[in-house]
Amino acid sequence: MFRFPNPVDEYAARTVAFGVAMTASLSVLTGQHWLLVPLTYGFVARLLTGPTLSPLGQIATRLVAPRLPRGPKPVPGPPKRFAQGIGVIFATSALVLYYGFGLTTASTVVLLLLSCAAGLEALFGICLGCLAFGLFMRVGVIPADVCEACADLSLHHPGFSVDLPD
Repeated sequence: MFRFPNPVDEYAARTVAFGVAMTASLSVLTGQHWLLVPLTYGFVARLLTGPTLSPLGQIATRLVAPRLPRGPKPVPGPPKRFAQGIGVIFATSALVLYYGFGLTTASTVVLLLLSCAAGLEALFGICLGCLAFGLFMRVGVIPADVCEACADLSLHHPGFSVDLPD
């Protein structure tokens, strides 16, 4: 149960990102800060188990993505898991800023940043957490063996690879 899938369906991930962007935006626009609780729970659940314990993850993988006109698009799981970890940090920060310190404006700013990042992934397939993961791999913070498919770009783009530090 406590496994993150590898690979991940890109379209399911983008569906989850759409749900995150909508939830965060709805919280900001309506002042319904209780939405921070399920938002934070969802990120923690997806970080620990992928879609298994996440209601949004289940909807995305079982209902929405299979009905999209395109077939599944497998992408490496470790960058997506890293992105969920960043989401945990943002959602938890917004939750603590609001409920722990009463800092509504600071919480709103964090939620807007989260909503923008999730919107980029949902609409354009640009995963900022995945880009950060790739950067950390390039500079050696994340070892290449964490995601061999990420380290060897020639697997996805023949004739193109990047030498990473050992």
